[in-house]
Amino acid sequence: MNLRALCLAAAFATVTFAQNTFITGTPPAEQGHAPVPLWQGAAPGAQGNADIDIPTLAAYIPANNPTHTAIVIAPGGGYSKLAYGYEGIDMARWANDHGVAAFVLKYRIGPKYHHPVELGDAQRAIRTVRSMAEKYGYSVDHVGMWGSSAGGHLASTAGTHFDAGNPNAIDPIERFSSRPDFLILDYPVIRMDDPYKHKGSTRMLLGDNPDPALIANLSNDTQVTPQTTPTFIWSTTDDKVVPIMNTVLFYEALVKNGVPAELHIFRSGKHGLGLAQNDKDISVWPQLLLHWMAANGWATLQ
Repeated sequence: MNLRALCLAAAFATVTFAQNTFITGTPPAEQGHAPVPLWQGAAPGAQGNADIDIPTLAAYIPANNPTHTAIVIAPGGGYSKLAYGYEGIDMARWANDHGVAAFVLKYRIGPKYHHPVELGDAQRAIRTVRSMAEKYGYSVDHVGMWGSSAGGHLASTAGTHFDAGNPNAIDPIERFSSRPDFLILDYPVIRMDDPYKHKGSTRMLLGDNPDPALIANLSNDTQVTPQTTPTFIWSTTDDKVVPIMNTVLFYEALVKNGVPAELHIFRSGKHGLGLAQNDKDISVWPQLLLHWMAANGWATLQ
């Protein structure tokens, strides 16, 4: 094999790794998108200084951002690993294709880390993205969060558990609000209890014997209020991993509280489809999302 062929093979291998491999530590390297730690020095609650102990954000910035919108993307993985490629990088590139800035979040995971560490990482990510609005050319009130599966639980937690920031904080990032301006939830985990919980996500997030009050607090359909952020949510009826009622209950709670929401439930499809480019029946969903975002001023149809 000649040198050119070797280079092409290596490049292909890198792309394949980035798109299809779960990670627990360092995200796959992509030129121009180096992950940056969310905190200078040790993150709050850190139990070491290895890759798994360091939450990061990787920026994907489009050439043009006519709606001045940004999204924090939380990959899934059952709170034990991260689908950083197809539920992170792929989403970021899709967002860039439609003029939206994207930031892929590597949050800390179980069994080493439990709540509230994951929520703290998500809130810090939202604040951090807001703090960089002027630098990257988007608006502080156009910052959403996009999560898939367990990442959808984290996003829905951020959308129901937030604060306005601390105006007196020494760290200027902590002065920004942690409330996302909109949510995108792909086949999300919502419940932490029976009969609809995803057992692995509950155990990795809350441990083996969680307090019932904590289970209730993080069953996020019960935490929806009129202040919960507008949401686009989709799933498949026969999802064998995360029961469809997670999606249904969250949407129902949004409607009951008068929160703007759009729901799409497909007849059939496996869990973890990402952008579903290889599923002819479900591959339409990103276009549905684009129309919803455009209708709300968060993306363009071009």
